[in-house]
Amino acid sequence: MPTATAVPTQVMQGIEVPATSVNPEAFFRATRRLAFQIKGGTFAGLGNTDNIAVTQVGIISEITVRFTGTLTVTLGGGTCATTRRWPYDLLRAVRLSANGQSNLINCSGAKLKVRDIMSKGDLSDRSVSRGVGGASPGTATTNGTLSLATESWGVGSGVTAIPGAPTTYNVELSWVIPIAVDQVNLIGAIFAQTSATDLNLGLDWAPSTDLFVLTGAATAVLAGSYQIEGTVYSIPQGPNGDVIVPDLSVFHSLIQTRFPSPANGLNEVRLVGQGVGRQLLRVYAQLWNTAGGVSGPVIPDDTTYGQVGWRYGGNDTPEIFPQGAGAAGGGHLIRQKNERQFNSDIGACFGFWCLDFVSENALRDTVNEGAATELRFLLEVASGVALSNQFIEYVQETAFAGAVGA
Repeated sequence: MPTATAVPTQVMQGIEVPATSVNPEAFFRATRRLAFQIKGGTFAGLGNTDNIAVTQVGIISEITVRFTGTLTVTLGGGTCATTRRWPYDLLRAVRLSANGQSNLINCSGAKLKVRDIMSKGDLSDRSVSRGVGGASPGTATTNGTLSLATESWGVGSGVTAIPGAPTTYNVELSWVIPIAVDQVNLIGAIFAQTSATDLNLGLDWAPSTDLFVLTGAATAVLAGSYQIEGTVYSIPQGPNGDVIVPDLSVFHSLIQTRFPSPANGLNEVRLVGQGVGRQLLRVYAQLWNTAGGVSGPVIPDDTTYGQVGWRYGGNDTPEIFPQGAGAAGGGHLIRQKNERQFNSDIGACFGFWCLDFVSENALRDTVNEGAATELRFLLEVASGVALSNQFIEYVQETAFAGAVGA
């Protein structure tokens, strides 16, 4: 009898695939993009978690979470207001793990919303009017809301005196979870069509106290359902019946970290989890501060931030947005650059700013963490900013090698 010939294999993202099947050119020529519902149902409720096992089909590149529901406000002699976490931090944390890599994605809903804007130069929130701050319905804001026109906040962000007799407001929100770095090359997409793949999604819904400020007997009751949709690419077969896949040698990660108690003056914040084999794509952040008893994001401008930039090694500082005498502050300068990069003033409403190394030329600009050691970002908080219960929330977006080997 003839002897069977062993087929060489290699491990990608913890999954064994035939080495001869890795053919990006043939894959993109023959694959088909698919979109389907992974799961839907009533959401677990504020302060609770929905855990979803992602369907083992094809090569998955993106997951969209949609929430549709109603917010019912009843005052009962009290008052109701929203915090600046409303509406997108309704998702307090989105957690995605795959093939032994825990928390590939671990960040809040607002961080996903701004990343979606940053990754697509033709997606913009311009002219989408939402109420932000002041008495309900809030001050009309038409840039930096991170909002789609097809969404509905129900009530404004950081607004007071919300009517409720009771009164019901419609809420429709969406978040995109980017498993792949982009939807063109599918770098970081995950081979899901195998029993060896273990892909889990956790949705941690924020507690009521994160979203609403209630006095007296007032209540704010959120009811609704979620829908999980996947963008998946079919796996074509080669002439010998073997599967054909693109290069899936890396994972894509978004990890949120909290840096406590930044001070007035220059803060050097060391990035956690850095190491050999990682490419830094973006770092983006918010400074949260309590002013007048109300917590909210600090808006980057001439009066709030001095220098903004990044540094590595001993004192190598490749990029800095300076604070100069009589010149615009670093907060204003980086906000201006971000608006040019992303077609959205991401700092105007939720106070985001970003050091971006990928949107213009990833091959040229991304930072090799194996060579640029001791990475940290610089944020100078102006002396005129009165700090109270302050902290920085920042997200590192990286690509890193999965388990690869023969």
